[in-house]
Amino acid sequence: MSETNRNRESYCTFRLGNLNLGVEVNDVQEVIRYQPTTRVPLTSAVVHGLMNLRGQIVTALDLRSRLGLPASQSEKPLMNVVVRSPDGPISLLVDEIGDVVEVDQERFEPPPETLQGAQRGFIRGAMKLDNDLLLLLDTASVLQVDAA
Repeated sequence: MSETNRNRESYCTFRLGNLNLGVEVNDVQEVIRYQPTTRVPLTSAVVHGLMNLRGQIVTALDLRSRLGLPASQSEKPLMNVVVRSPDGPISLLVDEIGDVVEVDQERFEPPPETLQGAQRGFIRGAMKLDNDLLLLLDTASVLQVDAA
């Protein structure tokens, strides 16, 4: 493997409002359309509910709530980015799915100063793309949800 390929990673990208976010492809189990969820009483507002994914119960997290963003005003159904965790798959509800991009890891910079509060704590880095800014989501931090 050449040195340039060794420093390149693939990221699954998605949109959440005006944010362009990405997670490492290796962390993603699958991307699927919105699935109905069952609300779980006495859980954090971040937990949207539980969904049945081919017989497996998967927790669906409201990523907007997790990042401190307002609820979406869009009529479009949400999408699920199902990521792997030590406790099994967990779904992140997002507005729109993007592309898989392959980028050089050295191009990532620290999160921009314009990101404040919860958003900043969940972003590992940022990289300028042609017409946008890709924010690398810290999946491990996002998935750590405290009880209500």
